[in-house]
Amino acid sequence: MEREGGRIAYEVEGEGPLVVLAHGMGDSRRAYRFLASRLVAEGYRVASVDLRGHGDSTIGWPSYTRTDTAGDLVALIRHLGGPAVIVGHSFAGGSATIAAADAPELVSGIVEIGPFTRAQKFDIGGMIRNRRHGKGMLLLLAAGAFRGVGMWKRYLDHAYPGEKPKDWSTYLGTLETELRRPGRMAVVAKMGMNPPTDAGAKLPEVPVPALVVMGELDPDWADPKAEADGIVAALPAGSVAMIPGAGHYPHGQFPDRVAEVLLPYLAERTRG
Repeated sequence: MEREGGRIAYEVEGEGPLVVLAHGMGDSRRAYRFLASRLVAEGYRVASVDLRGHGDSTIGWPSYTRTDTAGDLVALIRHLGGPAVIVGHSFAGGSATIAAADAPELVSGIVEIGPFTRAQKFDIGGMIRNRRHGKGMLLLLAAGAFRGVGMWKRYLDHAYPGEKPKDWSTYLGTLETELRRPGRMAVVAKMGMNPPTDAGAKLPEVPVPALVVMGELDPDWADPKAEADGIVAALPAGSVAMIPGAGHYPHGQFPDRVAEVLLPYLAERTRG
C-alpha cells in the first residue's frame, strides 16, 4: 500500500470480519504467524502488516511516531474496506488507541498486547525490586543506544522467558537478517525514543471497549498488571487479560492462550 513517504507491506488471509494485526518495534508481521492462522480458522479475514521501517515496508519516512503508525493502520483499513478490530503489540498498542479515537467509523475494537500506551517513568526502585524488569530495561537501553542487533537479540531472549516458539531459531535468524539491512536498527532506535504521550492523550477518547492483554512476566514493567490496569482506568471502557508464564510477546509464546481471550472479544466487536 502506497503512502506519502513510502510503502506499507501487508498480507491478507481468510474471509470474514476484518482483523488487523500490527507488531511492535524491531519485529515484523511474522510476529503473528501463529495467532493469525488461528483467527483465520475461526472465520476472520486477517491482515498482518509491517510497520513503517520494518519487514517489507520501506524506510526513509520523515518520522516514526505512534500517530504515524495509527494513520498507516487507518489507511490500510480504509483500503481493505473496514471496519476492523486492530490488534496492536507494544509500540503499536499505542497506535491502536490513536486509530480508534481518530477514526471511530473504521475501528470497531482494539486489543493492546503488552502496550506502551501511557507515558513511562524511569523507575529505579522497580528495577531493583524486580530483577527481570531491571535486566530488560538495561538491554532495551543498550540496544537503542548502540543500535546493536546482538543486544536486541539478547533482549528478545529475555522477553520470551522460559518456553520459546517452536521455530525460534529460524524466526530469530530471519529477523536478524532483516534488522541488519541498512537503516533498520536506526528506525528501532527512533521508535524506542518516541514517548507514548500522543497515545496516552487519546485514551479518554477511545469510543469502543478495549482489551489489554499482558504477560505476567513481561520484563518491560516492574508490575505488568498495574500497567495494564492503569491503561484500562484511563479508558471509557476496557478489560484486562493476564497470560501466565508469558513475557512481552504472549502472542508468540502462547498463541492458544491469547486466542482464548481474544476470540470472545472479536465475536462481540464484530457482531453484525
